[in-house]
Amino acid sequence: MSFHFLLVAVTLACIAVLKYRVITAAIIGPSAIIAGSFFFVGGAWAGERVHIDGQHLGALWIVPFVGLLLSIAIVPLTHPRFWHHNFGKIAAAWAFAFLLPSSLVFGLTSTLYELAHTLLLEYIPFVVLLLALFTVAGGVLVKVNLHGSPALNTTILGIGALIAGVAGTTGAAMLLIRPVIRANDHRLHNVHVIVFFIFIVGNMGGALTPLGDPPLFLGFLKGVGFFWPTVHLFGPWLVVVSALLAVFFVLDSYLFRLEKRHPPKRDPTLDSRLSIAGWINIALLAGIVLVVLSSGLWKPGVGLNICGVEIGLQDLLRDVVLLLITWCSWASTSEDIRAGNDFSWAPIVEVTKLFGGIFITLIPAIIILKAGSAGALAPVIRLAMDEAGQPNNVMYFWLAGGLSSFLDNAPTYLVFFNMAGGDPALLTGPLRTTLTAISVGAVFMGANTYIGNAPNLMVKAIAESQGIRMPSFFGYMAWSGAILVPCFLLLTWLFFL
Repeated sequence: MSFHFLLVAVTLACIAVLKYRVITAAIIGPSAIIAGSFFFVGGAWAGERVHIDGQHLGALWIVPFVGLLLSIAIVPLTHPRFWHHNFGKIAAAWAFAFLLPSSLVFGLTSTLYELAHTLLLEYIPFVVLLLALFTVAGGVLVKVNLHGSPALNTTILGIGALIAGVAGTTGAAMLLIRPVIRANDHRLHNVHVIVFFIFIVGNMGGALTPLGDPPLFLGFLKGVGFFWPTVHLFGPWLVVVSALLAVFFVLDSYLFRLEKRHPPKRDPTLDSRLSIAGWINIALLAGIVLVVLSSGLWKPGVGLNICGVEIGLQDLLRDVVLLLITWCSWASTSEDIRAGNDFSWAPIVEVTKLFGGIFITLIPAIIILKAGSAGALAPVIRLAMDEAGQPNNVMYFWLAGGLSSFLDNAPTYLVFFNMAGGDPALLTGPLRTTLTAISVGAVFMGANTYIGNAPNLMVKAIAESQGIRMPSFFGYMAWSGAILVPCFLLLTWLFFL
């Protein structure tokens, strides 16, 4: 059986690389690793799970993750051409900087199990969803040439915040980013528009329903009511979105007036009446939302065991259907529509490679977090409780948010959800403020860095592919520090003190 599994995986990889090189960049690398793992040590996983114990991991195991973050932050500034041609190899190098020592210390079987667990349950579903949203949203062409005034830009960002609650932050970002770029391609100053787009549409907007952002969807799966975020997160959502829209309007109005002093920049987008092409993709986008929601509601109780990792039938079918939707979108959308959107596979390839390294180097950090007070991050986790052993909601907000700025916000949410007791009845009742703090921190503070939430790096890559010079990793953090941190301090004072 191992040989047949490997043979099928390699055959599919070869066919896909020959015919669909870009799409398989997201799937084939991880699949080959899993197939190889199954071939060499699959028998050892027939009836056992070989976790790495977080109590045995020191803080030094996080070095590859920190190294990858610093590479993303520094190398594009110091050696841009080298980074452009080798960012995938750099991400792979840091990934192996964890995998190889882990194999020596904890054994090949345990390391490959943790790798397969991360790839099968987190990375591949993550990339498949991104690929589907990127492809489908890239097939919707809004042909009107909007002229990006402060009022219009603020309105679009506000609408995007509402759409994100239904279609998810990634879906809303992929649907609106190209029209926003075209609306402002005549502006001398447009970087701030994309930065606030990431803040509002790519992050804050997802706080109102479980469909908005992965942490809330995980809470829904744990027993939190579907409309619980709508009721209890509406206050923080309204405050921070309103504040950001107000700050954006003032800043955009100031820059808009400055631009009046200079000769106008030629608008590269021709004026045209409002028309929308690619309606099939709007239906497919709704299909993506329904597929993701159904995978959380339907629990048949059966699945597939691959490399010791249990994959639920609902999750397997979800990813297969999402890939079918991706193919349907690509096959049914004309080249003219894709060309009208300046569609390119480069952004999804960049995100796929970089997040591949991030997910793998994140493995030890997540394992340490799961160890709780027995792990290397115990001093940090203890800060979330006061002297009487009661939850410190301020610290829950800042710790969940701070870690979500750099780690995957979904497992970070789960760690703090479980640390607060893990009982949905308790957390949505007497401890609802604690759950609010965890939820708001995980969702909102994903906007602090490019890697805090999936849409951030994707929007950056799309904007750069359209010629917009986005801030560096640290440059973006300067924006978030100056604008978002005061908003978070306001939320702390209003809701968690």
